[in-house]
Amino acid sequence: MNGAPRKRVRAGRVRRGRRRWLEAAGALVLAPVFGLASAQGVPGSPDVPGIRALEEYRAGRALRFGRLKLTVPRIADNGNAVPMRITMPIPAGTGATVRVIRLYSETNPVALMAQFEFVVPPPRVEIESRIRLAGTQRVVAIAELADGSLEADLTSVIVTLAACLDGT
Repeated sequence: MNGAPRKRVRAGRVRRGRRRWLEAAGALVLAPVFGLASAQGVPGSPDVPGIRALEEYRAGRALRFGRLKLTVPRIADNGNAVPMRITMPIPAGTGATVRVIRLYSETNPVALMAQFEFVVPPPRVEIESRIRLAGTQRVVAIAELADGSLEADLTSVIVTLAACLDGT
């Protein structure tokens, strides 16, 4: 105690930095285990899960990534009600209207979770809902345009308490 002023260390900053470091380290460790590294909705991502219903619907058509945006939390505490949002900008005057958007699940008992059909072309696409997930998996959104082309996005979700255990 020489009388020199002591530096005050703010506990909030230290904890926040440590927490971020631990989250990043945990994500790096768990990414290969759950196959999350290449399936984060990155444009051009070729790692689409082999879902039978999705492959039948695609019928060999190519998927384009980048315009359709699927937003689901990376970690869901309860698989019974996981918030989901789908958005897609539609350029004016291009004739690229959306006919249908389908949402597929990798491990749910029923792979096609939702189908949104647009009889009248919407000025913009914004869908918010909740979905049931039967555990940790990848979720795929596919938008079919009026010309038959497919836009896609996919994301991975870690579910701590699974739903769909009764086969629904």
